Amino acid sequence: MRHCATRWNRPRRPARSRPSSSTTPTNRRRGRSPVSAEADVDVLRREGRIVVVGASLAGLRAAETLRAKGFTGSLTMIGDEPYEPYDRPPLSKQVLLGREEAGDTALPRRRDIDAEWILGVAAEGLDRDTKRVRLANGDTVPYDRLLITTGTRARRWFVPEQAALDGVFVLRTRDDAARLYRKLAAGPSRVLVIGAGFAGSEVASACRERGLEVTVAELGPAPLVGALGGVIGAVAARLQRSHGVDLRCGVSVTALEGDRAGRLRRAHLSDGSAIDVGVAVTALGAIRNTEWLDGSGLAAGPRWGIACDAGCRAFDANGIVTDDIYAAGDVARSPHPLFDYEFLALEHWGNAVEQAEIAAHNMICAGPDRRPHLWLPMFWSAQFGVNIKSVGVPTLGDQLVIAQGTLAEERFVAVYGYHGRVIAAASFDGAKWLGFYQEQIENAAPFPPEYRVVDGRTEKPQPVDPEFPDPHLPTHGATVRLTGHSPSEQRVEFVPRRA
Repeated sequence: MRHCATRWNRPRRPARSRPSSSTTPTNRRRGRSPVSAEADVDVLRREGRIVVVGASLAGLRAAETLRAKGFTGSLTMIGDEPYEPYDRPPLSKQVLLGREEAGDTALPRRRDIDAEWILGVAAEGLDRDTKRVRLANGDTVPYDRLLITTGTRARRWFVPEQAALDGVFVLRTRDDAARLYRKLAAGPSRVLVIGAGFAGSEVASACRERGLEVTVAELGPAPLVGALGGVIGAVAARLQRSHGVDLRCGVSVTALEGDRAGRLRRAHLSDGSAIDVGVAVTALGAIRNTEWLDGSGLAAGPRWGIACDAGCRAFDANGIVTDDIYAAGDVARSPHPLFDYEFLALEHWGNAVEQAEIAAHNMICAGPDRRPHLWLPMFWSAQFGVNIKSVGVPTLGDQLVIAQGTLAEERFVAVYGYHGRVIAAASFDGAKWLGFYQEQIENAAPFPPEYRVVDGRTEKPQPVDPEFPDPHLPTHGATVRLTGHSPSEQRVEFVPRRA
């Protein structure tokens, strides 16, 4: 497979003048040579104090990369949970099915990071003038460079009194998964899942695999519609119903009702119906953890996260890039040249790893040696016996073709086009093709795909509207969010690397 490489159109730097042979030792001592000055800067960047706020996958991988690349200064890891970084994807799959304990999801260490850990204490504020992070316990932590990897949290039920009922859950943390597993193991009469994005659909799948009765309420016209569009969402709807899910689309939950003991007993829907339930799982999307940055002057908010450049450096509120604050993982959004320089906020495991490594590299490198974060979005989900994977940004697509398989078979590859080029692909049990479509996306291949015979078919597949909902209407489950364009000057050219 060919991979994309980048060529940056940097202005040429003037050649350094070398000291002449007649330069005396006295003259040499009067000032430091450019080489010596650069060496001093390099030493300073590999020393000093780096603070990572967010004891997450991105935070851990960044810390490991810092040490691997020679950072010898002090390293502090701050996390609001009492645990060292753990893996989140198993929480909605193996943990809910009882195949893995929530406490056994700790991330493997690739190397010792020799860090000070401050766990169970949330960051509460940032003073950029004094370069200090303020903690909820009143302490402050000084830094020379700061990396923010605070990720997201689950959006809770909007009525606090109802959200506090025994039986109402969200699923984001290790503790959330442990509590929900215990409740499901007790055999509730019916589970209500509010929201049919990827997270909600995975919870519904796990519940059905446990033999529990499940109702899914989705405001949109189909499951996964916000992430993959209505054409693919219709297949996801058939899949859920064929596995016994009571799927109700186009409706919302208006209220959760409890008994006198504070236990969840009933849910009321917008169509006037009510259902008796013992457990409700709210899967209404994520909120980026940026509130602690209020008043810091950074371009950050709970909906879109922290704006940063392709090198992971955070922007301030005036659009000026900082040089000592970086962001990575779910909380970050950055421009991507393959997608019209849109700022992408990615809730992907692979993105968190790749972006963290780029951020760490750039934190300890001089400007000319810094690298852009150009990871191609990839996502996967396992639900109702089907592996769903995607590459690229489906939500940017304005057309769609089924290039392999058929929708009726629930085994296919859907290819998304945008302004006449391939922009994304999604597969149901067809992941073997995604490497090919990754190349198509990287090389801006024309859309519709230019092949006449696919799966023995002699007719070229015809593009259709992917049927994404109005972006102003609330739906659940997009894993890539488009958040606006970067400045208009485009300085990156993709060049395929020859094998």
